[in-house]
Amino acid sequence: MATFHEFDAKAIDATLEAARAHYAELGLLEKGGKGTLTDDGHVSMLAAACISVTVDNGKICLNLPLGIGKVCLPIPPFIPNGTAAEACLSICTTLGFPTGVKVTVSVAGKVIVTKSFGGC
Repeated sequence: MATFHEFDAKAIDATLEAARAHYAELGLLEKGGKGTLTDDGHVSMLAAACISVTVDNGKICLNLPLGIGKVCLPIPPFIPNGTAAEACLSICTTLGFPTGVKVTVSVAGKVIVTKSFGGC
């Protein structure tokens, strides 16, 4: 059975709050979400620290926030099972409201998989 790694829930909440606070400070929510030419209201923020994961059966399995749930990402076959990896989570928002997530998996500092879920 696959091991589903999880990101820190408190870090995710803090990231969402930072995105909300940014747009509240700019007053865009009160203006009906109308931004400027330089700010369309979309931002993607790294959600705190990345987590250590291990390649298991040719994949990395994660339990993602925002109701996305359990997913497994394929890992290229040249990377053997048991290899230590790092998974990083970015949360995508519009005007501070979450719209999706993006996961980046790296091995030895090299990105090997990037996958978006929802609106990113």
